[in-house]
Amino acid sequence: MSYLALVIELMHACGNSRIDGFTQLLQMQIRPALIALTLAGGIASLSLNADNAEAQSGSQDTALGAHIDSLANAALATTGAPSATVAIVRHGRLVYANAYGSAKLNPTVAAKPDMAYGIGSISKQFAAASVLMLQQEGKLSLNDPVSRFFPELTRSKDITIRELLSHTSGYQDYWPQDYVPLFMQKPITPQAILDHWAKQPLDFEPGTKWEYSNTNYVIASMIVAKASGEPFFTFIQKRILDPLGMKSAIDYDVLGPSSIQPIGYMRYALGPLVPATPTGKGWIHGAGELAMTASDLAKWDISIIRKSLLAPASYHALETTMLLRDGVSTGYGLGVDIGLFNGHRTISHTGEVAGFTAANYVFPDDSAAVIVLTNQDAAPASDVISEQIIRTLFATQGESAKAHTGLARGIFTGLQKGTIDRSLFTADANAYFSDAALKDFASSLDSLGVPVGFVQTSQSDRGGMIERSYRVTFHGSAIRVWTYEMPDGKLEQYQVAPIG
Repeated sequence: MSYLALVIELMHACGNSRIDGFTQLLQMQIRPALIALTLAGGIASLSLNADNAEAQSGSQDTALGAHIDSLANAALATTGAPSATVAIVRHGRLVYANAYGSAKLNPTVAAKPDMAYGIGSISKQFAAASVLMLQQEGKLSLNDPVSRFFPELTRSKDITIRELLSHTSGYQDYWPQDYVPLFMQKPITPQAILDHWAKQPLDFEPGTKWEYSNTNYVIASMIVAKASGEPFFTFIQKRILDPLGMKSAIDYDVLGPSSIQPIGYMRYALGPLVPATPTGKGWIHGAGELAMTASDLAKWDISIIRKSLLAPASYHALETTMLLRDGVSTGYGLGVDIGLFNGHRTISHTGEVAGFTAANYVFPDDSAAVIVLTNQDAAPASDVISEQIIRTLFATQGESAKAHTGLARGIFTGLQKGTIDRSLFTADANAYFSDAALKDFASSLDSLGVPVGFVQTSQSDRGGMIERSYRVTFHGSAIRVWTYEMPDGKLEQYQVAPIG
């Protein structure tokens, strides 16, 4: 398949999630006609790995990198973001890192993989890990009331540290906007944030609702400082960043935009890109204060996959979905979203800070991770690129999968003409494919023409059968096909439906 066909096919499936850790992906369609415009020209790439020789030796990783380059360049063109830097983990190791587009405009400076980007709210999981480390040492407990450290805050006796980290506390968010308000352009102290926002009436009763709030993590980071006896960033640097070799990571809250090479951009509506207004010092303390390279963030992801930094019980707490008091799942652990992506368990978070957006997806059971950092705020590029990469990463490329895909495609071609090879199907499926059914299949599918792409997107087990899903693309449209295969190889089901 050509890179163009692959890009067109996967961009149909791209999605966009609300920035800063909301749990549901809002699906969007990007037109293939736009994607085709992005394939002229190329950007020199740099492949990085903790073990370069090992990374370059795998033909699968090389092929993956070529696909990712095409996808990322296409997404930058369609979304308008200036640049993106990407890192990919497979089999528990960093296998690919690259950068695309421009880190700076006027004059243009090319983005490079060794440039640090603001990661926004992905920083929150570092605060959560710090709390868990202190719990391991007996210096606090997730079940401690906030009043143990800050008795002056609203209802602090009724709110636990766990509720802070899981966004179920009720404390009002001090920064829900996707831009920097005037009041946030001046410096502030973390204590002043608490004095204003954490002393107001709660937005809801603790534990009864999930509502994202940056205020929770300013409180949590200050608890880390009190319990450890040292500044928050000093703690995470000594206990997390240095042990993992995350040498590019900096305190972006304190050092500000001049401390990193990419310029963060914004735009008004669909207008030109302009440098984003930065937050004043102190505003993102604990809630979004880190900047680093995508490759260094991958080192953190690998530590999650290997469970190498925290105790097993701490990882369990970090990755367990918080339940509300009525038993409803929040889909959120401690500083991370918890969910499934095409049947793969996912620990993830997105981030936004003035001029930057980021997406970080870890698949612990698959020993894989995808990191995408971009230098435009309130923009979908990081989500678009990350979802495309994930779909590519989990598109099975083995000979068995190719055989099943070929079979499914052959059946589809027959159905377009109203015919099937009944020896491929069970008795139930053959009964389903009545003469009337075959007539409807033919009349509705033949006009679509020959597919330009037929790709397996997921595989799972159900009812003693293997379920496989495929995305079938045509010029300007796409549909879904999914099959159930019995242990003897015969198909119990072959379904076709639009993609919502």
